[in-house]
Amino acid sequence: MTLPHKDDLAIVLDGGGARAAYQVGLLRSLGRRYPNLRLPIITGVSAGAINAVFLAAHPGPFGAAVEELSDLWRTLTVDKVFNANPVSLGRTVVHWGMRLLLGGRAVRPPLRGFVDTQPLRETLMAAFRVDADGEIAGIRRSVMDGRLVALAVMTSSYTTGQTVAWVEGKNLEDWERPFRRSRQARITVDHVMASAALPLLFPAVELDSAWYGDGGIRLVTPLSPAVHLGANRLVAFSTRYSRSIREAEQPQVYGYPPPLQIAGQLLNAVFLDDHDRDALTLRRINSLVSALPPEARQGLRPVDIVLVRPSQDLGKLAGEYEPSLPPSFRYLVRSAGARDTRSPDLLSFLLFQPDYIKRLMEIGEADGERQAAEIGALIS
Repeated sequence: MTLPHKDDLAIVLDGGGARAAYQVGLLRSLGRRYPNLRLPIITGVSAGAINAVFLAAHPGPFGAAVEELSDLWRTLTVDKVFNANPVSLGRTVVHWGMRLLLGGRAVRPPLRGFVDTQPLRETLMAAFRVDADGEIAGIRRSVMDGRLVALAVMTSSYTTGQTVAWVEGKNLEDWERPFRRSRQARITVDHVMASAALPLLFPAVELDSAWYGDGGIRLVTPLSPAVHLGANRLVAFSTRYSRSIREAEQPQVYGYPPPLQIAGQLLNAVFLDDHDRDALTLRRINSLVSALPPEARQGLRPVDIVLVRPSQDLGKLAGEYEPSLPPSFRYLVRSAGARDTRSPDLLSFLLFQPDYIKRLMEIGEADGERQAAEIGALIS
């Protein structure tokens, strides 16, 4: 199906580590119905930035890009994302212990994350077809061909505390607020690695003499970059399951909460809750703006949105696949309480296992089909 040529449609991809495989399932559903869909504005944060950059850089039609992205996720394993071998993990544990015992004094080599993410860098270098200068040349080609208006990859600056959206496109205007701003740049693997650098777990990345980590840390308005870039229609993919009141009142752990339970709730609060809050705010603003005459809107405009979310709890589902983790990594997560909670959300961020990823993609495809009419009404 061929859709009208418009530049106001955006797709917004949030984070969630391994949960981002769910987004790929949604994209597969969309790609089957609209193989030639044009996405002029694409934004991504954390693991969603991987999917966003892949779509923006792919030289072929949307359907072909989604199929190749699916192939990439199907082949992902923990050892293609971070080193989970006993030597690497043991060395990290010893280094952290030494730093605590030495009262924070320097330890060599310096500590920059709990795990080594060099495997992820190598995986992305191959997937993005990086050129000799380290840039992802396919993005520039998409912009020059008119298929892409703008790509935004969100990061958090540990140096200034700001959320920075790195944007590549043409005829763009920057935006700046005290705690969030945009910067135009040629997107590289470093930008994606920074956006996906889970705090403390993954090492930060240096960009333009400052250090950056996961873009979801202070991104309280995850839909705003797409709106700043001119979107009037948003398709937003969340990886957060919306519990019913009854489900929300059910205990997830009995007794004192283990570290894994606490860390999982923190990650959900930091990376996933704001997506829902921002969508609710946007819909309220739409209602208010639509009730005003154009001259009284003070520059505001209605922005249509379809928010797609999992029909199943992806964190709870992760517990079923925990036994397939590499032994050394499985030992660590069990030590942190992986078996003491019904919904190991932190584990779901790190469970880059083919069986879990396949299941997430299947759920995403099914959910995409369920909301196909709503999505189709927005993009057509």
